[in-house]
Amino acid sequence: MNGSLEKQDAASFARPGNPETGHAGAARRGINRTRLKGLVRKESLQIIRDPSSIGIAFVLPVVLLLIFGYGVSLDARHVPVALVVDKPSQEVSDFISGFAHSEYFSPQVMNSIQEAENAMMHRLVDGIIWFRSDFGRQMFLNGNAPVEVILNGIDANKARITSGYVMGVWVKWLERYAAERGVNLRMPAQIKHRVWFNPAVRSRDFLVPGLIAVIMTLIGAMLTALVIAREWERGTMEALIVTPVSKMEILAGKVIPYFLLGMGGMVVSVAMAIWIFDVPLRGSFLALSAGSALFMLTAIFMGLLISTAAGSQFVAGQIAIVITFLPAFILSGFVFDITSMPVPIQWITHLVPARYFVSMLHTLFLAGDIWPIFLTNCLWLLGMGLVFMMITRRKFHKRLE
Repeated sequence: MNGSLEKQDAASFARPGNPETGHAGAARRGINRTRLKGLVRKESLQIIRDPSSIGIAFVLPVVLLLIFGYGVSLDARHVPVALVVDKPSQEVSDFISGFAHSEYFSPQVMNSIQEAENAMMHRLVDGIIWFRSDFGRQMFLNGNAPVEVILNGIDANKARITSGYVMGVWVKWLERYAAERGVNLRMPAQIKHRVWFNPAVRSRDFLVPGLIAVIMTLIGAMLTALVIAREWERGTMEALIVTPVSKMEILAGKVIPYFLLGMGGMVVSVAMAIWIFDVPLRGSFLALSAGSALFMLTAIFMGLLISTAAGSQFVAGQIAIVITFLPAFILSGFVFDITSMPVPIQWITHLVPARYFVSMLHTLFLAGDIWPIFLTNCLWLLGMGLVFMMITRRKFHKRLE
């Protein structure tokens, strides 16, 4: 039914009453507003008739944001640790209180190191703080109290963060211990922390803006990767070929509806980020809209190029996942820091458009309108978009192969 309606919409361009029909109209290579309006209307109706397009544009962003906003966290908070005390003392009790009053730990006092190790083997705790029997005596002798910290290293990132938190509790306890006794605490260095751009140190403020790039990649590249292949499979492309529309009009008729659809998904994502997840938008919404528009056009032309080259919806979908979605998820800096990747992989990331958009999003949300970073990323996206547009125009032919 959908295919027959599309054929009727496309065939309406070739009716005898249409002044643009015939060889003279076919020879025109410019974009005619009347024909373009009809093509946009045809593609818009196809989007409305296809619930999956609306779902990917508006439902999927909500689901992904809820999952990553509430379910995914890179923060190490309320880490379960076992506290083993061989010989109780006032100093040990003061030290343990530091763990009990910290939001980063969920301490559990255990009777022996064997019990603590067994709990770690069964993943009941992620760390062990072991106070040896001579803790208090060593404190008064030479200030070198034996405290052993054992961490579960399966998640190396979490282990490093937990180790830093333990050191923080240790330093605070030393400062309090020295102040209570009126002595000066001699330390080789004094560390003062100052966190820029994300003072709350919430991974949500980092993940949610980056997720917008993945969402717009899905809308722009995944959906448009199917449109031209779908036209060939359903036989509606042949109906468009016999009309006087130019290939630029056909491509523009595909780009405009999906561009508006993608920008609508962007607005929904940004609104959720600000009002549901409390992610600060320190930059201007105008700059965010301009950068999003550039990235959306780049993603759309990537999808159209894939659709033109593949010719099959199934093949186009698989290629789009490998070429657009996976690099946007893994190689864009959305989750994994690019500078920590091997150098060859870092060079490959320069070919991923989402890399520049993620950098732009993190800057606009967390730092503000830093124009050198913003304009540099915009230039990269503009250049890549023009390249994909020219290749797509060259590859797309208004004729039967």
